[in-house]
Amino acid sequence: MKNHSWLMGTLASLFWGTLGAQQLYIQPTPQSCVEASDSVFLSVDFHLEVAPSLAGTPTEKLLRSIASPVTDGNKLIVKVGLKSDKNMKKYAVKVPQVAEGYYLIVGKEAVVIVGSDERGAYYGVQTFAQLLAQGKVPLVEVKDYPDVPFRGVVEGFYGTPWSHEARLSQLDFYGRNKMNVYLYGPKDDPYHSTPNWRKPYPQQEAAQLQQLVQRANENNVLFYWAIHPGQDIRWNEEDRDALMNKFERMYELGVRAFAVFFDDISGEGTKADKQAALLNYIDDHFVKVKGDVAPLVMCPTEYNKSWSNVEGGYLPTLGDRLNKGIQIMWTGDRVIACIDKPSMDFINPLLKRNAYIWWNFPVSDYVRDHLLMGPVYGNGLDIKDDLAAFVSNPMEHPEASKVALYSVADYAWNLEAYDSHASWKRALQSLMPQHAAYLETFATHNSDLGKNGHRFNREESEALRPQLEELLNAYTQDRRKEDTAWKAVREECRNIRVAADALLASTENRALIEDIRPWLLQFKLMGEYGDEVLTMAEAELSGYSETFGTAYAHAKALQALMGEVDATYNQNPYQPGVKTGSKRLQPTFDALFQTATERWNQATGARLESETAYMPYTLRSNVRQLSQLPVRRKGRTGEVTPSNEVILWQAGGQVTVELDYARTLESLLFDLGTAGAEAAFRLDIKTDEGWQEVAVTPTGRKTILQAEVSGRKVTAVRLTNHTDAEQKVYFKLFRISPAENEGQSPR
Repeated sequence: MKNHSWLMGTLASLFWGTLGAQQLYIQPTPQSCVEASDSVFLSVDFHLEVAPSLAGTPTEKLLRSIASPVTDGNKLIVKVGLKSDKNMKKYAVKVPQVAEGYYLIVGKEAVVIVGSDERGAYYGVQTFAQLLAQGKVPLVEVKDYPDVPFRGVVEGFYGTPWSHEARLSQLDFYGRNKMNVYLYGPKDDPYHSTPNWRKPYPQQEAAQLQQLVQRANENNVLFYWAIHPGQDIRWNEEDRDALMNKFERMYELGVRAFAVFFDDISGEGTKADKQAALLNYIDDHFVKVKGDVAPLVMCPTEYNKSWSNVEGGYLPTLGDRLNKGIQIMWTGDRVIACIDKPSMDFINPLLKRNAYIWWNFPVSDYVRDHLLMGPVYGNGLDIKDDLAAFVSNPMEHPEASKVALYSVADYAWNLEAYDSHASWKRALQSLMPQHAAYLETFATHNSDLGKNGHRFNREESEALRPQLEELLNAYTQDRRKEDTAWKAVREECRNIRVAADALLASTENRALIEDIRPWLLQFKLMGEYGDEVLTMAEAELSGYSETFGTAYAHAKALQALMGEVDATYNQNPYQPGVKTGSKRLQPTFDALFQTATERWNQATGARLESETAYMPYTLRSNVRQLSQLPVRRKGRTGEVTPSNEVILWQAGGQVTVELDYARTLESLLFDLGTAGAEAAFRLDIKTDEGWQEVAVTPTGRKTILQAEVSGRKVTAVRLTNHTDAEQKVYFKLFRISPAENEGQSPR
């Protein structure tokens, strides 16, 4: 039976609780932590006794960086070693017989740390570092080890890769949180993927990678370098040798762990038998020959259940043919999905090994206008024996990603003891100890993804949800003010404004603030907007003309300012803009604004604009991966949000964009990502005469195509797979541009 003791209240820096209660929390949650009633004061000065087996290791370096050796006989002794060391025999029986396990005991006269291996000893010293931050701590005995063998991060998102400095900071973060693997595979690194995967890195980039490998080693993190060759690989000796040569160059830079990604590709590169033959060759002629290289990891093309065709044989081929030491990645039932027992029971028998989980959270490369800073939840707590690894794909915002990554480390270390909400609060505390309450206010309302093609959602504004619903229902349905809910929502609007200002001004964690600055600006405006629409509603109920007019004018100005932030910051080509509180706050405030304005107009005869957001385009599709894609508008132009993945477009499948009324078009552009793919598709427009097919021609810009629609008055556009077979394409662009003389709405 496991014993756990941790503080569930306010925490101080480095995860520690109140001194008076003599309670402590160790990150990640240990398997067994038994506290005595007595305590001891830990200073930074000790008699250090480091076993020769750990000389020069990251364990010794970490210990000497946090504890100062002295000769004073009154100082506490700190002994660190391995269970195999002669002077640790008396403790060996207490060390968990698990890789990376450790035993730590704090006594009145000595602290003893014994690892089952070097990494275990290192994690014991990391726990000791947390105790040092506490100062006075209970006498404690810890027996600890990880549930999941490999735990960490895969930098595998689309978009702006992390900076070199951010990666260095990440590796330090992994070490502190006992994560042992980092897979380097940013999609937009041209030397990782097409077109330059065959070429060596330029000198500067190579030097930075070498530095990252060194920092990873210092933090006892396996640095995996991944290659993504599948989009243009040729199954011949020349390309096989090119890949081997690239691995050799990376080995010379210090890399001792390698991965091959075949995700998000189409064509020749997707063949399972060819992939297996190549990977086995690498395993046999590189990994096993070197002798000091970690197990090879691969990401398959069918990396989730919704894309897998078991009868087609892709996954069974990998399971049967791949060398047993090669790890196979898996994202779950869908691209974005939580992992549970049924999902593991599906995949492990097919792979004939435990799956290496690539968890696509908090990655936001498909909802780049949102931040995902809420709790980590939804994964099974009963699957530790089914996992080869659990690695998280993060956001392109490295510091903001640490909120989720902290909890991923906590989860993968000890699944049964994992408490998502408590872990989330500790994560916020660890990132901004002085301003954790403000950060919690922000993160509470910046956790959902909004509408997205993967149909994945997260809780947002949950604590305020009952009050928001009660307030809105009372006002819109019964035309009354529910005082308790009204007060709670107005108070939260004030909290939002205060938190935004406090965080923007904070010097505590500037890297984090720079990550989230545009959202903080929008967040403050949202708090002001909510407060003002409440004033509008109150004035409407009371009939106060002057108060209503002032509040209405201010609310409209705030709408314009929020629109300006949305159109100015984070202008990526996929999901540009800045959304905050989009699941509960903004819909509630917009509904209050619209209802109050319409009632005021009805009562007074005014003609004030009541719309808060106008969308002239509506998407409908029976292609599963496209059906939930949002449509965004910029001026007159409407554009369907692109998808990062390969689209499995069924025979006869359609995507239709309807316009609010017949508009004269200037242009229509779309991009299926592969030259010639358009031959399988028909583009139709709907006019007063019904549906009509239109011709499509190249634009000269890669695979972007244009339709001959200029000057045509159109109410809908439809793209159809007119063949009898499923088509594998991309959906990189679908943009409708009305002519300049078309207004933004018919009113």
